[in-house]
Amino acid sequence: MDCAEEEVDFNWEEYLEETGATAAPHTAFRHVELSLQSSFQPGMKLEVANKGSLDTYWVATIITTCGQLLLLRYCGYGDDRKADFWCDVMTAELHPVGWCAQNNKTLQPPEAIKEKYADWAEFLIKELTGSRTAPANLLEGPLRGKNTVDLIVVGCILEVRDASEPSVYWAAQVQRNVGGRLCLSYVGLNDPTYYMWMFYLDTRLRPLGWAKENNLSMKPPTDLCVLRSSSEWTEAFDQATAEALNSPLPLEVFKDHADLHTHSFRAGMKLEMVSPVEPFHILPVSVTKIYNEYYFQITVDDLTAEATPTSVVCHADSPGILPVQWCLKNGVGLERPRGFESQDFDWADYLKQTGTEAAPDVCFPNASQGRGFCKDMWLEAVNPLQPSELCVTRITQVKGRLLWLKLEGLTKPLPDCIVDVESMNIFPVGWCEANGYPLTHLQKTVCLPQKKIAVVQPEKQLAPSQPSDAPLNLCPSIAMDTGLVNGKYCCSQLFINHRCFSGPYLNKGRIAELPKAVGPGKCAVVLKEILTMLINSAYKPGRVLRELQMVEDPQWNCQEETLKAKYKGKSYRSTMRVVRTADQVSEFCRRVCERLQCCPNLFGPTFVSDNCPENCSSQTKTKYTYYKKRKVGRPSLGENAQDGDTTKPARRRKKRKAIFVQKKRRSSIVGYHTTESPQDSDYYYDDEDEDFEEWGSEASSNSLREEASAHSFQDAPRRGRPPRRAALQRRATHPNTSDRSSPRRTTRSVSYSQNQTANHTQTKTESFEEEDRLVLERNPLEWSVSDVVDFITSTDCASLAKIFQEQDIDGQALLLLTLPTVQECMDLKLGPAIKLCHQIERVKVAFYSQFAN
Repeated sequence: MDCAEEEVDFNWEEYLEETGATAAPHTAFRHVELSLQSSFQPGMKLEVANKGSLDTYWVATIITTCGQLLLLRYCGYGDDRKADFWCDVMTAELHPVGWCAQNNKTLQPPEAIKEKYADWAEFLIKELTGSRTAPANLLEGPLRGKNTVDLIVVGCILEVRDASEPSVYWAAQVQRNVGGRLCLSYVGLNDPTYYMWMFYLDTRLRPLGWAKENNLSMKPPTDLCVLRSSSEWTEAFDQATAEALNSPLPLEVFKDHADLHTHSFRAGMKLEMVSPVEPFHILPVSVTKIYNEYYFQITVDDLTAEATPTSVVCHADSPGILPVQWCLKNGVGLERPRGFESQDFDWADYLKQTGTEAAPDVCFPNASQGRGFCKDMWLEAVNPLQPSELCVTRITQVKGRLLWLKLEGLTKPLPDCIVDVESMNIFPVGWCEANGYPLTHLQKTVCLPQKKIAVVQPEKQLAPSQPSDAPLNLCPSIAMDTGLVNGKYCCSQLFINHRCFSGPYLNKGRIAELPKAVGPGKCAVVLKEILTMLINSAYKPGRVLRELQMVEDPQWNCQEETLKAKYKGKSYRSTMRVVRTADQVSEFCRRVCERLQCCPNLFGPTFVSDNCPENCSSQTKTKYTYYKKRKVGRPSLGENAQDGDTTKPARRRKKRKAIFVQKKRRSSIVGYHTTESPQDSDYYYDDEDEDFEEWGSEASSNSLREEASAHSFQDAPRRGRPPRRAALQRRATHPNTSDRSSPRRTTRSVSYSQNQTANHTQTKTESFEEEDRLVLERNPLEWSVSDVVDFITSTDCASLAKIFQEQDIDGQALLLLTLPTVQECMDLKLGPAIKLCHQIERVKVAFYSQFAN
């Protein structure tokens, strides 16, 4: 069999759902939360174009941020939020404070508050004194609108504090930035062996020039100094510094760095600490040196004669340092110092024997902080012995501010690692996927024991040695006995019953050549394989592709799969949503058969031997009426004909280089189409026949994902960005503008035609539209947050009203929301997001029809 192999990826959502496990809350990872924040902070001042007066500007304050969207309030409104407005950093005319003065522009307050103060100059001086202005490089130029983490690009230069000498720094260059986790190389030593990984918020990192400003030394790392000559180090540093001055790292990168607190340790004090070399156990340690009020040195206790001291520089908030007796109080084992003779370690005896004192509890202000982590929660963590590797990790126990982590998927298993809750080497579930970084996961996949599966190409599904009625097993390691298939995401065999009625779309001769069964295996994989076979068994595969996309149900647990077809030497593909769980497979198969107008037993979990329960074998294509009353998502060709005209519409001429754009499905009375380029569309048919021309002209919609999006890629060039103001204004001015190539407007169940349709179809359409029409008493642009919450509460999305309240979404912000924005900013799954977007679209449509003009 000619096969291609496809690797089964680890999926956090599936794994957690199947095992019933819990992910650690995102809010517990403070460093990650900070990295996701905008570079703009509430309270910053900037100059923005005046809405009511052309070529004039006024100072505004940032109230809140949402990605690259800023909620602004003109200075002078005080606590009055009625005039707050949203703007997009990438498109709005925003400038740093002082820009108007430098460019001879007029600075004047809005008309609504013009009479509020007699002396606006005095007001501005008082308002701007002590305030922070928005950085100019984030409002203009290549860094415009970027988040803090994104400001750190490959090649940037920072200063890194020496690991063993807190007053010594050296320059390091960024080799890679993974969501704020930086791979750094010391300047002058560009050897991957010595690369180090640090999160950008690490207190050891400082901007270039920081050491000089604070009268600290710039020297190569103590333990690496001998690898280069003094002149080589100096030359490399001078060259890197000169290059860095041309494109300096913005200081905004360091705005969230924690300030160090003064410590109260004294030399000779004893304490407990997670081993700095092998973080798998806790050791007794001593304070051996005090550098200054911020830094001190800790050395691991070793009583052997040939001991080599293991020391580390710490500060008051260093992770992993604990008071004496911490292990005893928390029921955790404490390692005895090397060379300690007694079997039982007792701190009182040990302190007496060494003549030292324990560090008082006042030195450890946050020793019991837990941050919301619990046993058996899951997360992603750095392998302490291989810092470039991140692993799927389970919390095995939580004691105070320490976590014990079991790293999964390692070739050589490690003992449980001990980390502090404030560690920057732990990350929430999905962090690696979000940042495109490989994650070491469990070696056994959720459903399939083997890591790879064989996917048979539809046109080559039969090997010469394989009989046509042999089952196609997508996972040979799973026994054919259906009782051995495990997991809710796996299904048993699906049968292709060759003798059942094949309907008007499928070629019975090609069906007979297919294997009698497919599976067992993962539901989505088995269904994708069997659907691909059916598509390539069709008279016109493209038509079947289209029909399959109409099979959908909001209640299904689905995932998207790309299906392909060949027709007349051309290749076509489209995206279809197939069910993921075994309990929905049977209904999904029946819906597909219904859509293809074939016997409901043509394929599915039911095996038909000789006689089909539906008695379909005696039927012909012209006599088979089982699905005569099936639901349709579009009118038949006859519905577009003139009344009384029953003749088949004449075929249109074949067009050259025709582009067919899949239209978006509207569920409101006022529809407006947008234009798409070929690459933006789900379909691009080059030189197609009349069947596909008909497909494109019907303006039908087949994708749930596109159903909720009311904006074209032209209006939203980046995923997740709300439509720009210009696009909104264009649509507001021409709300009924439609796609030039397809003048018809569509609703969810029937499509309008420019010709008169049959009376019963028109009545149905009007009834549907009247039911879904929303009439607004007030312009949504004037809605406050409470108005928005009241509206959402009145819909079937009332459970989501709290989110709008928490995120301060008013009417203006509501009109900017799109499906990607809702999913990302509100953290909603596709189903609820689509449901919510439907209600938002109703408001938009009502706004365009009632208030836009």
